[in-house]
Amino acid sequence: MAYEALLYESRGAARVITLNRPERKNAISFQLMREMVAALAEAENDPASRSVIITGGPEFFSSGRDLKEVSQGSPAERGAAKAALRRLTDMIEGLKRPVAAAIEGHCLTGGLELALTCDLRVAGEGASFGITSARLGTIPGFGGTQRLPRLIGVSRALDMLFSAEPIDVHEAYRIGLINRKAAKGEALAEALRMVEVYSERAPLSLATLKQAVRQGIEMDFAASLDFEQKLGATLTPTADRAEGMSAFLQKRKPQFRGC
Repeated sequence: MAYEALLYESRGAARVITLNRPERKNAISFQLMREMVAALAEAENDPASRSVIITGGPEFFSSGRDLKEVSQGSPAERGAAKAALRRLTDMIEGLKRPVAAAIEGHCLTGGLELALTCDLRVAGEGASFGITSARLGTIPGFGGTQRLPRLIGVSRALDMLFSAEPIDVHEAYRIGLINRKAAKGEALAEALRMVEVYSERAPLSLATLKQAVRQGIEMDFAASLDFEQKLGATLTPTADRAEGMSAFLQKRKPQFRGC
């Protein structure tokens, strides 16, 4: 597929999706959402891919939803955009591969909400994070009120949401909003180093781990333990499990095939 609002490239076993609307500070448009869904599907269906990284430009990861498009859209178009947002977030969270956000510059409102859907976040020095909906008389519409408190805790999330003030990369790291810090301009390189390690692990294990965590966290504890055991049993007959055990016993590097 030919993309216009994003760039899609292979970097080793990683597939890198770069938001590419610099004239709009990488604001999230309906077209960008559709193209991201297509790019994620391309990565999911690529047997050589092992992870996905979503990144932006040097000054803006994303400024959020394209408010010009929102204000000019018809009710039907706004409804279609909301459905596209939900499809995009569901796809990122359900992708059978680790998804990391590599963040430089401003990561605001819908941009931060997009990053929150990713499994991991890496940010370069000078990055800033905030959800500014309270400045506009609205609330987040991209899952921010639900994902942010689950990640950093209710009280810290409410402080960010109430104040609508950005925080810097150091505070974001301190409160657990991001996983790693990098030098300015090095977020993508650090994310690539992170996922390179993951690419050496069993693909079915990573997909199942992601499912266990993302679905299990919504269950009560006893049910989540049962769910973990049920998922673990699905890996027992796989070739990758046999390979992993053999490699361990033979003291060699495993050759996983994702089956």
